[in-house]
Amino acid sequence: MKAKMLFVLATAVVVSFNALAKDTHSGGHGAVSDEVIAHQRANLAKSTEGKGFGPQAPRDIDSASGSNTVSFGTAPVHTKMNLCNIHFHKNAEHKGGEFTKYAGNGDGHGYQSGFKYTGELTKAELSPVDHKVCPSEHSNLYSGDTIEVHYVYSSAKINPGPTLGACLNKSINNPQLRVETQVYVLVNDANALDFGELTKHGKTNGFHQASGIPSNTGKPIQYAGSTTGPTYNEQGSPFQVTWSVRPKVAKVNISSVGNWCKGNVFKENHAHGVRNLVVNPKLISKIAQ
Repeated sequence: MKAKMLFVLATAVVVSFNALAKDTHSGGHGAVSDEVIAHQRANLAKSTEGKGFGPQAPRDIDSASGSNTVSFGTAPVHTKMNLCNIHFHKNAEHKGGEFTKYAGNGDGHGYQSGFKYTGELTKAELSPVDHKVCPSEHSNLYSGDTIEVHYVYSSAKINPGPTLGACLNKSINNPQLRVETQVYVLVNDANALDFGELTKHGKTNGFHQASGIPSNTGKPIQYAGSTTGPTYNEQGSPFQVTWSVRPKVAKVNISSVGNWCKGNVFKENHAHGVRNLVVNPKLISKIAQ
């Protein structure tokens, strides 16, 4: 393949990978109607019909059904891959486990939508903090908010860094990707988990690893999917991802999340928007039981 074609391919991959955490926002904060979401889903079905798109994400992890027959090799376990990026979304993109409460339709561009923690929190845990946490033009984070964290792994030889372009190198433009996923609820409690520890990373057995991913939040639900983010509300993602989503929610100290947003190797400083839950059976894979 000619060098120019390789450059075009790499550029396309980076653009699409970045869509996993890309914000598309028109500036409005009002909730859109059910008809808007239905229209987006209809457009997604139309734009992918007969095109051979593989299974999409996010999905309801409590349901094993799906009729997309496009298959690809399952990525290796994350301990045999390199951590390339960590970012998070406000509200869970996935539905299931302890995060099934619909946040609403949001603004139609990925904000104020998704799914929330369904458990109970104390008055103290819900008490507001006296500072802004991960502020952005879209919203801040508040005590009681739910976030979905994506620990992204690549089969390429890379170093962790900003955007999902960090998952590529010049030698491999089509690496296998795996996303280890954990949903957290933010609480005003200094004794809750520290986000700095949850996102700590270093080399283990020659691979870049996130050492703080919880191991007590249930058996991860693994399925074949795609990159996510609101960019793909009306078009299919062409990239293949092995997802591993933990069903239980962990409590994290909201102030520690704010501290992480002030400076990290990934240059992440705010929560990203969510893609509409994919419900079209033709666009989701069957989960092995």
